[in-house]
Amino acid sequence: MVRDEEWATRRRAIVTGWHWSSPNGLRPRWRHGAFSLLLELFGRALQFTPWYARGVRNALDLELTRLELPVTGLPAAFDGYRILHVSDSHLDMLPALTDVAARLLDGIEVDLLALTGDVHGRQRHSLGQSVEPLKRALAGVTVRDRRLAVLGNHDPVEMMEALEGLGFEVLVNQSTILSRGGEVVRVTGLDDVHNFYSAAARAALDEQVDDCRIALVHSAEMADHAAAAGCALYLCGHTHGGQVCLPGGRIVFTQLVRCRHAASGVWREGAMTGYTSPGLGVAPPTVRFNCRGGAAVITLRR
Repeated sequence: MVRDEEWATRRRAIVTGWHWSSPNGLRPRWRHGAFSLLLELFGRALQFTPWYARGVRNALDLELTRLELPVTGLPAAFDGYRILHVSDSHLDMLPALTDVAARLLDGIEVDLLALTGDVHGRQRHSLGQSVEPLKRALAGVTVRDRRLAVLGNHDPVEMMEALEGLGFEVLVNQSTILSRGGEVVRVTGLDDVHNFYSAAARAALDEQVDDCRIALVHSAEMADHAAAAGCALYLCGHTHGGQVCLPGGRIVFTQLVRCRHAASGVWREGAMTGYTSPGLGVAPPTVRFNCRGGAAVITLRR
C-alpha cells in the first residue's frame, strides 16, 4: 500500500498522460519517445558491429570513486561522515552488471547509503528484475546509520514499497534528520523532477531551516533552487555521465532540461557543492564509451 495515495494518483496520471512535468513546465512526451526510439534503433544497429562488444565491456568496467567534499556549515560531529552514493543501477537492462557491482561494493563500510533513483530500467520488466539484483549488489555493504532513497524517472510508484523491503527509507518531497554526537544534518529528498515535478518538490526545498542540509534528487535540475534554499550538498544522477561520450568524456546528450553544467562529477552552485553520479548501469543502448560507470564513497568535510 502506497502511503500517499494523492501523490501516487498524480504520478500515475502523468505516466498515462500527454506531457512530462519538469521545473521548466510541461513538455510533450512524444519528443522523448522519438529520441528513445532513435537510441533503440542505434543500439540494434550497433549489435552488428565490433563496437558493440567493446561497448558492453566498457559498461561492465565499473569504478569506485572516493571523494572528500567540503560542506558549508557541516557540524563538527559529521566531519568524516561517509556516504555511499549509488544511482541509476538499471540492473534489469544488463544483468551481468550485478556480479560486477557486488564485487565492487563488497566490504565497504559507510555511515549512510544514499540511492538517487532509477533502480528500474524498462517499464515492461517486472520490479523483481531490477530490485533483486540491487539487493545482491549491496549485500556486502555495511551501513552504520541509515539507508535513504529517492525515486527516478524510470521508477514506478510501486518502487517505493520495493525499496522499503530492502531497508530503505524513501523520501518523497520530504526531509529527515540525521543525528550524530548531539548535532544534526537535515536530508531533503525529492521525487523525480525530470518527469514528475510538482509544487511539492519546490516546497520541500524552500522549507526554512537552520540545519546544514543535504539534497537527494534524481537529476541536477533543481540545483539552482536547492542552492538558493540554502542546501550545502546536492547528490544526484540521471545523466549516466553521458554514457556514450566523445573522447575526453565530453558529453553529447545530458538528458537535462536545465542546470546542464551539473551533468557529471563534482560541481558548484553558489555555496553548494554537488556531485552527479555516472550511475552503475546503462540505458539503451546498453554500452558505454569514454565514460565509466560506478559508485562513489563520499567523505564529508567541514
